[in-house]
Amino acid sequence: MTVTEELPRQASMNRLRRFDIRPNRELGQNFLIDDNVLRVIEKAAALGPEDVVLEVGGGLGVLSEYLAPRVSHVHVVEIDRTLEPALRDALDPLPNTTLHFEDAVRMDLAALSPAPDKVVANLPYGVAATVLLRTVEELAGARLWLAMVQREVAERLAAAPGGKAYGATSVLAQVAGTVKVVRKVPRAVFHPVPNVESALVSIERTGPSASPEVSALVHAAFAHRRKTLAGSLALVPDAPDGVRQLARDALAQLGHPADARAERLAPADFVRLAELIAEPR
Repeated sequence: MTVTEELPRQASMNRLRRFDIRPNRELGQNFLIDDNVLRVIEKAAALGPEDVVLEVGGGLGVLSEYLAPRVSHVHVVEIDRTLEPALRDALDPLPNTTLHFEDAVRMDLAALSPAPDKVVANLPYGVAATVLLRTVEELAGARLWLAMVQREVAERLAAAPGGKAYGATSVLAQVAGTVKVVRKVPRAVFHPVPNVESALVSIERTGPSASPEVSALVHAAFAHRRKTLAGSLALVPDAPDGVRQLARDALAQLGHPADARAERLAPADFVRLAELIAEPR
């Protein structure tokens, strides 16, 4: 850069230039370059001075440095070590931030201190649903999630029973909370411009996450979408004897046809179904 060149005023583009960063498409890196989106996130996340926020996918630190003055603490998780200079540039002046260079899919979320009560993130597309469901399961004290994800993922998380997008992801998210697509987000707010549309999705906790038994039931139920729920459960390796009839009887108790398919059941039905199937006979 010559002395006559000016650095971009927008923080993301500025850091991309100063630290000579090349976005890694394999890691799904699409950096926010529109500061207006930050204000939308702030409002939708209802940030307050007592909040402890977990941000997954710190990127260039633009969201991190926006969150920090508005909350008590921000945990920033980033897997890409090449982004450390940019993140240090953003976070070192902010004493209420902690930077974790870890894989959010595998890190010990329960060890975070102080414990997060909100998750706010611009998530890499490839792991968005996995990260959201894992944080719902493992952060029992978290009460609100607001995440930038691929539009199809947002719609899947919020899908109602009976729809084509409704599946295991929908059920596991909705067992724990109310899921809503907040708004679609234009591609132009990212660099590089992604090939897919994005959306902000929120989850507001209303209860505990799915138990291991419910989670296993949900995954098995949706494993064969063209089959009945009872038939899908019977196809699980090492399925207990008589599980097909147990499922049919449990569905009848819940007021559903014995040959109902998984996509017709509400999230609460799966919780009750797991309990009924597990009852001693």
